[in-house]
Amino acid sequence: MQRITDAFFWATRDPEWLIKVLIIALILIIPIVGAINGIGWMLASLDRLRAGDERLAPANFSYLGRGWRLFVVQLIYGLAIALVASVVYIPAVLIAVQEGQSEANGAVIALAIVLNFVSFGITTLGGLLYTFAGPAIVLATDAGGIGGGVNLRAIWRRCRANLAHTLIAGLMLIAASFIGSLGLIVCGVGVFFTSAYTLAIQAWIIRSYELGDRVAEAA
Repeated sequence: MQRITDAFFWATRDPEWLIKVLIIALILIIPIVGAINGIGWMLASLDRLRAGDERLAPANFSYLGRGWRLFVVQLIYGLAIALVASVVYIPAVLIAVQEGQSEANGAVIALAIVLNFVSFGITTLGGLLYTFAGPAIVLATDAGGIGGGVNLRAIWRRCRANLAHTLIAGLMLIAASFIGSLGLIVCGVGVFFTSAYTLAIQAWIIRSYELGDRVAEAA
């Protein structure tokens, strides 16, 4: 992995970084379409890093075609995690509703609570697994489209090939997501700006992960 701190500051080397991030942030306000364009902009910035150009991609509305495949892949994984969690969560809700309509049974209520915790655990674990596999998923989707992005065997093989890089990249993505949430904490609408900046951070992390893959393959 390249220098970890560079991931969080490389974007500021672009003299126009502030206006670019602001424009992407404004586009992110548009539901769904903004997110797809933002993903495409992140991938375009990744292309620039691949070319040795440490400047963000131009900020505009031209990245829908580039971003929709990764958006679909992310949606598939999100729905899969939600589906697995719902297998446990729905019975918990049904049990709670049933007990609320009659004399409550302590043991049954306890079961419903346990199922709720299990459902939360599945969601949390699934989210973490996706985060750590995120760089591999992005690169697989970028190279092979939606089919490549959901090829679990190939993604698992790539993640396992260099666990150190996978773990470091995952931890950096978690830190980046924290930065993305700062805008919500400080000023609600600011979350769009910090989310746009987080996309730039992700581009660097994914490029560093990609370079680490190549070093591992050469070794």
